[in-house]
Amino acid sequence: MNIGKINKLRGIFPVIPSLFHDDNTLDLESQRKVVQFALNAGSHGVVFPGVASEYNFLTSNERGRLMALVAEEIDGRIPIVGGASAPSAKEVIAAGRQAEENGIRILMVMAPNGLGKDLDVHRRFFTEIGEGLPDAEIMLQNAPAPIGAGLAAEKILELVASNTNISYVKEETLPSGPSISGLRHAGIPHLKGVFGGGGARYIIDELSRGAHGAMPAIELADLHVALYNAFSSAEAERARQLYRDSLPLLVSQSVYRMRLTKYVLSKRGITPALHVRAPLPELDEFTRQDVDQMLSDLKAVIL
Repeated sequence: MNIGKINKLRGIFPVIPSLFHDDNTLDLESQRKVVQFALNAGSHGVVFPGVASEYNFLTSNERGRLMALVAEEIDGRIPIVGGASAPSAKEVIAAGRQAEENGIRILMVMAPNGLGKDLDVHRRFFTEIGEGLPDAEIMLQNAPAPIGAGLAAEKILELVASNTNISYVKEETLPSGPSISGLRHAGIPHLKGVFGGGGARYIIDELSRGAHGAMPAIELADLHVALYNAFSSAEAERARQLYRDSLPLLVSQSVYRMRLTKYVLSKRGITPALHVRAPLPELDEFTRQDVDQMLSDLKAVIL
């Protein structure tokens, strides 16, 4: 399957989670349902697998199988950014080839924490990836430690400028805004756009600085799409109100992460799959009651 030529990515690209049965096996039925939710929410594209997909807890075979499922369900209707992050360039190239087998040519690759802060080391890493995946466009994900290297804004700018395979940046270090501004104003000819991450907790600031969109977890995809569309239509107050509405849940999501994402998806009737592989805090009774109240508060604004 081929998604065809894409000029520039823009909008809300939720990260598709990996769904598991309680016995830790892949839940393919739930996986299909969550992809359909992304489509029904009006998402402008999707990402799989990312950090919110527990990509580092998937085997290579599982990763390939789920990527094929996502591509099959999307069926060329919207762009897919294929997650190819891994500790070594060799592993990134292997993951990237899995994506390419499914018609996915835009690959998100994290600057790995294991490479430290040395810019020359990261240059060599991304050069090797470009040589191994010459037909791919790379989205460089700059995530804070301990997940990623958390490179400073000036290093990200130099890294992007030195590698024409890097077409996009997903900036997640804090504060993300100045780095986005720096990249946007640097005039790098091959840089097509910058996206925000961080669960869309800073999305208004990022969009105001010229970010092309955001790549949050999926549980509020419909709200985030409505927010982005309002911002793009110069409906500033509606966009800001939706942003305010989203924040209580996103604050909790920053703590419980994929566990909260899956709980919210279950409460919204999208998929019952709650199992996570990542070591995350449990949602106790009080937390669940708090999240339930947040969802009740959102009934008037979630589509």
